[in-house]
Amino acid sequence: MWDRQAARYPAQEHRQARALAVAVRLAATRPGDQVIDLATGTGAMLRALAALPADRRPAGVVGVDRSAGMLARAAATALPDGWTTVAADARAVPRPAAAADVVTCAYLLHLLTADQSAAVLAEALRLLRPGGRLIVVTVWIDRSRPGGRLAGLAFGAAARAAPATLGGLRPHDPSALLTGAGFVLRRRVQVPRPGYPSLVIAAGRPGDGPPLRGSVSP
Repeated sequence: MWDRQAARYPAQEHRQARALAVAVRLAATRPGDQVIDLATGTGAMLRALAALPADRRPAGVVGVDRSAGMLARAAATALPDGWTTVAADARAVPRPAAAADVVTCAYLLHLLTADQSAAVLAEALRLLRPGGRLIVVTVWIDRSRPGGRLAGLAFGAAARAAPATLGGLRPHDPSALLTGAGFVLRRRVQVPRPGYPSLVIAAGRPGDGPPLRGSVSP
């Protein structure tokens, strides 16, 4: 499926740009950091990280995806030295335990079943070093907030208008899955872009920092 979508997928990346910018900010990368980007797709997260100034740009980034078509587009991006892409399932990344200071996972979990998501998060926990950060981005609509119902209707209309790129998405808050996988939530940021609302969550290992104290908008 995703090999067939590879040529069209970049058309929706502008809808994701604001949430990815929030994700990069919460990742708080530093020179010397190693990052693993799960479900890297066409490389939008790689490009966002590569655009950081030198004092925030990580030393190495591995973009992981099981779609050869998506990876071909990601690999066409001019990446910094030491950055690479790997063909692999996000549930079984060919890297040793504690290989990453930051693990990112953008726009994947809302496409998976609960069991599949749990397996991805277990792998993220395995890959993450003590003190490291997991950054997750999903499509999500908070219908309890003012305008939430309208946002839901707008998203549904957008999905019907562009089924090739939006039809498989379902709004999803992975907070319970994250805590069930052993993570502690640090930050939740709602990114209410019309037609493509997102939720960005920063999480870490227990004991590595203070737990979540609230949810904010950018």
